[in-house]
Amino acid sequence: MTAMVQVSSSSAKIRIPAARKPSRTWVVVLAACAGQFLVVLDVSVVNVALPSMRADLGLSAIGLQWVVNAYSIAFAGFMLLGGRAADLFGRKRTFLTGLGLFTAASLAGGLAQEDWQLLAARAVQGLGAAVLAPATLTILTSAVPEGPARTRAIGTWSAVGAGGGAAGGLVGGALTDALSWRWVLLINVPVGALVLAAAALWLVESHARDGRRLDLPGALLVTAGLATLAYGIVQTEAEGWTVAATLVPLAAGLALLGVFVAVEARTKAPLMPLKFFRVRAVSAANAAMFVNGSALFCMWFFMTLYVQNVLGYTPLGAGFALVPSSLAIVLGSKLAPRLMAGAGARRVAITGTLVAAGGMAWQSTMGAGGSYLTAVLGPGIVMMVGAGLASTPLASLATSGGGAGDAGLLSGLINTSRTMGGALGLAVLSTVAASRTAGAATPEALTAGYALAFRVGAGALLAGVLLMLVWLPRRTQRT
Repeated sequence: MTAMVQVSSSSAKIRIPAARKPSRTWVVVLAACAGQFLVVLDVSVVNVALPSMRADLGLSAIGLQWVVNAYSIAFAGFMLLGGRAADLFGRKRTFLTGLGLFTAASLAGGLAQEDWQLLAARAVQGLGAAVLAPATLTILTSAVPEGPARTRAIGTWSAVGAGGGAAGGLVGGALTDALSWRWVLLINVPVGALVLAAAALWLVESHARDGRRLDLPGALLVTAGLATLAYGIVQTEAEGWTVAATLVPLAAGLALLGVFVAVEARTKAPLMPLKFFRVRAVSAANAAMFVNGSALFCMWFFMTLYVQNVLGYTPLGAGFALVPSSLAIVLGSKLAPRLMAGAGARRVAITGTLVAAGGMAWQSTMGAGGSYLTAVLGPGIVMMVGAGLASTPLASLATSGGGAGDAGLLSGLINTSRTMGGALGLAVLSTVAASRTAGAATPEALTAGYALAFRVGAGALLAGVLLMLVWLPRRTQRT
């Protein structure tokens, strides 16, 4: 997610690299954007390759589910730890470590000969992504001076990240059809190697010089809590909400997070200083991102199912059908910084969420015989323009309450809010759609289920608008 980090007088001990020449700065921005693109792309790129993976490796239905879940759980669980590591151990070092792990795991997954090898590689990919993602943003903000140039760079970073998620179906379908499912993972290797070389050459190290050490008890508790909670959430898709296989990890995850909060309140150098949650901009923007993510993360999932299961598109055709929506979210992300300069982050975030809610409401009117223009293209563009408009100002507000020494941590927190919101939203809306479908597989029944999911998602976004109107501050404060 995006952020704008301002350096105050209290951050005099933060080592910020000197201004770079424009010719070098754009390489730094490109490296950060490329890292974020890979991270977000791999959340969704494997979806269309799952049938081929199952046929080649003999994966069971549960194993197939874990190809996606192993990545998601590791990604969500280690995000805060990755964000704090970037602050304490160096943004460049953390970036290179995360990208190296991610690239090596992609190679291992692409060469996997057994199902367990693929699942292990996906888990390590998720770990690498959790280390890499917060560092990409803090590297970018330290490379570009405050002002319009940084705002434009953040808009580009946000657009590239959003485009990575949107492009997953198209990239995965094209690679699977043209080559094999293995290239869905192997394509990360040459790209990762190129970005590693550029980052090693051009990035300048920056980190906090305040004597703090990593809060190991806090790190273990929050990682275990988030990973266990994410595991419980993904279990709902296969097991439902009322069985022990779901309730036990959900309760355990919440309990671990409760212990984490108690420990952080008593630790001299906490992993997550609780003072940040007393800053309205941080707490409100993270809550809004959680709510928005719960609805908007699911858009690609249900749209892909609709165009394939109801309208009869091939996986590659479905990817091409959603290209305009992919471009729309890039457009919204690029427009947001310009609008923020005049209207302010709060108004742009609220406006973007309202636009996205309108697009979801329109999408909920789709029918089994819907046309591409009115059932896919139009509502998809509206939804994603709104999503792009909302994401940049929310992340900017979420990171406005800390100094440069906490940039990685706050970036990790906003990424965690979005990821956990998306995981919970997908579980809830999948249950909502299944309850309406009631086991039927006709185009009419499937469409009714997908439409209900979009209506509930629109309601969630409207709730997010109300939350922002009441809670988001008109002016941000700092800790």
